[in-house]
Amino acid sequence: MVTRGIAPLFAGIDVGTQGVRVLVADAQGAVHARTAVPLETQSGPGGRAEQRPDDWWAAAAAGLRAVTASLGSEAADIAALAVTATSGTICLLNPAGRPVGPAIMYRDRRATAEAAELNLAAATLCARLGYRFDASFGLPKLLWLRRHAPDQLAAAAHVAHAADLIVGRLSGDYGVSDWSHALKSGYDLLNLRWPEEILAALDLPLAKLPRVVAPASVIAQVSPAAAGATGLPPTTIIAAGMSDGCAAQIAGGAAAPGQWLSVLGTTLVLKGVSATLPRDPQGRVYAHRHPDGHWLPGAASNTGGAALATRFPGADLAALDTRAAAITPGGAICYPLQGSGERFPFIAPAAEGFLLGAGHDREAEYTAILEGVAFLERLAYAELEGLGYMVAGPIRTAGGGARSPAWLQIRADVLGRPLIVPREVEAAFGAAVLAAAAHIHPGLGVATCAMSHARTEVYPRPDAARYDAPYARFIAELRDRGYLPSRPL
Repeated sequence: MVTRGIAPLFAGIDVGTQGVRVLVADAQGAVHARTAVPLETQSGPGGRAEQRPDDWWAAAAAGLRAVTASLGSEAADIAALAVTATSGTICLLNPAGRPVGPAIMYRDRRATAEAAELNLAAATLCARLGYRFDASFGLPKLLWLRRHAPDQLAAAAHVAHAADLIVGRLSGDYGVSDWSHALKSGYDLLNLRWPEEILAALDLPLAKLPRVVAPASVIAQVSPAAAGATGLPPTTIIAAGMSDGCAAQIAGGAAAPGQWLSVLGTTLVLKGVSATLPRDPQGRVYAHRHPDGHWLPGAASNTGGAALATRFPGADLAALDTRAAAITPGGAICYPLQGSGERFPFIAPAAEGFLLGAGHDREAEYTAILEGVAFLERLAYAELEGLGYMVAGPIRTAGGGARSPAWLQIRADVLGRPLIVPREVEAAFGAAVLAAAAHIHPGLGVATCAMSHARTEVYPRPDAARYDAPYARFIAELRDRGYLPSRPL
């Protein structure tokens, strides 16, 4: 652990879909500077979604220049940084670290057939780690490149993730990654190695894959050239990061086994910390590895706040919240899935949403959506506990849904648990926590506890049990439609 300066600062860089965010915080979690620089995505037929890797660095360098300029002389106290990025995004780099083609984004769908092939070829690996490959993963994309862009792959010296490229531009080392970003490229988190036999069977280049280190471990020091381009002190160390979902979880304060974070945005995403790695035979839950020896399981529903945006465009949601708070629990039952198909807490490709008992009453419909998402969240945590995951104490929560006091109260009542809304939930803040763990705090868990703080806490009301009956009706409706097995949950 490096020690330097009286009040060191820590930078986090988040390479997201819409842009690059840069944030600087101190060892107690107070944010001193932040900025964002936009990015463009090129879309095309067949589910193509690409970005230019050089744009990532241009945006990151611009963001770093902006925060170091705003900090003034305080910028000299930036002791360490870490980088987080979208999970499953990959790019090919030549020996000098220059891209030989566009980056394939995590949401690119061209590798669907390759994902299915990998689920057969890597069935043992998938069973041990409890996940299934999807087109959003990096390894299917690499297999797609071998078949459809062999010249690019032949010219490449490095298969890199977005965070790896930023680390390379900062340090000159393009051949290193962390095991969080490497997970979806096939890295074996149990044996801590690349699956050489699978790669060889599919003629995939092991030699071009990065060496993998633990998140929050020291990689290198910022190069003089990068210091000049960014305003960073040349003494700044670069720590290994984690994927954006994991970094956001760290930002939210989930640090010890049994702690969970619900991110309620367009969809509902659950991220937790577990001392063990239970297997989900349906492959709905997959886990990253925590550098302190824990596991970071996660699962995502297709249901969430999208129903409000779809059904109440331009509405005064604050006024509807006030009315919902007055009439909840209402008499209507809603499973507010938009589109079709569910992936967690149950797998049902043909699932469709439903709204029963609201009639033409928009206030009743709005209230039923808030309750329906809360019921699904309760079912999700019950399913996680059924798989063997511990869910203990309050649930931390982030996303747009965490900005609604009425929805927070409904969810706390339905869950029967307090909800904690963290002060900072950006993945860039989580990256700053990782940097601090590499420099001043003895481990990521300690750094998370020291830097992540609550903004709001919401407790279940004394009469929260009044939601039990409508929850039971919700479960019965899901079961009647065949979305859930006919057994007690």
